[in-house]
Amino acid sequence: MEKQLKITLIKSTNGCLEKQQRTVEALGLRKIRSCVVRPDNDAVRGMIYVVKHLVKVEEI
Repeated sequence: MEKQLKITLIKSTNGCLEKQQRTVEALGLRKIRSCVVRPDNDAVRGMIYVVKHLVKVEEI
């Protein structure tokens, strides 16, 4: 089975760069403390890197 990542939005995107806001939206995160589960691949890792200061990531 492929590894999964649980991504939780912990800070608001207000005042962030447009690219960071769009990245959070593309990950499927809407409100603070919302969580999504995504596959652990290079594309998702790259998206997390862009917004690493806004999210918490756990391996499942």
